[in-house]
Amino acid sequence: MIYAILLYEELVTENEYNKQLDELFLITPENDDFFNDLLYLEYETDIKKAIVYIRTHIDYNNLDLNLFGKILMSKIKKIYDNYSDIRGFASRMFNLWKDLPGNLQNIEPFWTLSYADDPLSWGDETQSRNIYERMLCYYGD
Repeated sequence: MIYAILLYEELVTENEYNKQLDELFLITPENDDFFNDLLYLEYETDIKKAIVYIRTHIDYNNLDLNLFGKILMSKIKKIYDNYSDIRGFASRMFNLWKDLPGNLQNIEPFWTLSYADDPLSWGDETQSRNIYERMLCYYGD
């Protein structure tokens, strides 16, 4: 799910998304329902349809939020480290927050994506960077 959302926001490449799908195939038993989901995603070339499929087939009650958050924050950290324009980064992060499932949007550290850019409106780039960096360390280094 993480790579699909990041691809939808053009924060990872299609190659990275496909590589992740391939890696998941290698570790998922063929008789598992998750394998069938991966198979569908492998053949679905429209990322919007893939996102809809993911959102409608994930059991959010059994989603490991800790693991999800750690992986997402590690991906965002790589993006942050390579992004020189904080305003551009902030815009992308707000859009990413809007793409997250509703049950994740209002809990930390995901909620931070919705407001970390607020200080930029009064020119305080340092405060926004501090908020993002605190969010990126939410699960530890």
